[in-house]
Amino acid sequence: MKRNNSKYNLIINHVTDRIRSEEYLLGGRIPSINEFRNIYNLSRDTVFAGLQALIKKGIIASNHGVGYFITSTKIEAGHHIFLLFNEFNGFKEVLFKSFMDSMRDVATVDLYFHNYNRKVFETLINDANGKYTDYVIMSGKFQGIGPLLESLSGRVFLLDHFHFELKGRYSAVFQDFEKNTYEALVSGKELIRKYKRILMVQKEEKEPEERYDGLKAFCLEQNIGHDYIADTAGREIAIGELFIVVKDEDLAGLIKQAAIQKLSPGTDFGIISYNDTPLKEVLAGGITTLSTDFRLMGKTMAELIGTKAICTIENPWQLNIRRSL
Repeated sequence: MKRNNSKYNLIINHVTDRIRSEEYLLGGRIPSINEFRNIYNLSRDTVFAGLQALIKKGIIASNHGVGYFITSTKIEAGHHIFLLFNEFNGFKEVLFKSFMDSMRDVATVDLYFHNYNRKVFETLINDANGKYTDYVIMSGKFQGIGPLLESLSGRVFLLDHFHFELKGRYSAVFQDFEKNTYEALVSGKELIRKYKRILMVQKEEKEPEERYDGLKAFCLEQNIGHDYIADTAGREIAIGELFIVVKDEDLAGLIKQAAIQKLSPGTDFGIISYNDTPLKEVLAGGITTLSTDFRLMGKTMAELIGTKAICTIENPWQLNIRRSL
């Protein structure tokens, strides 16, 4: 095996060789900076650089007052990835599994969640800085994140909700929520024309408002009324309304209300739900869904990790037409 034994790579090779020989075990302590200086006659800065490289790969960590110790024996992994999701749900689970399956043995991955809390988002990123080779970040609607991303020591990738002001600076796999919504409605317009009014149901504080922009553009072209509401709780369904819902709670609420009013989805009123699941294929005879391919999103992001060029890739959408439309 070709090796680089110059400068700080001596520290990297020292640790990885002893992990391979099982002299260093998981949780075990390794030499201190001063001990490495004496062993290899290196400067403090050179030893520190080698240790920092090992920290970024996720192989070692430091504990104040204790020293450096082994945190992973997967030394062949070429990437140590900080993966930050906005939340964890069924769709993100599909994305995560696809990403992990695609990375296999070439990376170690630490998964975190900010749950749409800006302070948590910034704290997690700041705490991770310098500890990873790659940062894959699902920022959601947070604005002005450029300076925070620029501070990161490592490659940065954006996932799902892309900020166009950052285009060309970071690779990204994203959804164009406005374009996807508009194009999906156009593709189903022959069925949609029978409805008098379309209601976008989502909470603005965390969901992309661009979805409503796509809906407005479609309704203007088709001369259909439209509105934006936060939820469906306590609301009666009017015949001729089409609901586009984001949250499953709102979907369930509509179906319950329809049963109370003895209305039939796809006949008296319509439903389009974001993000497909197996349950929606059979619920109420089949719920029409507008969904991006989260499995493909995970696979594409994994491919970008191994690509040096900066790439911006729009993830494809699909309108799955079922009985509710």
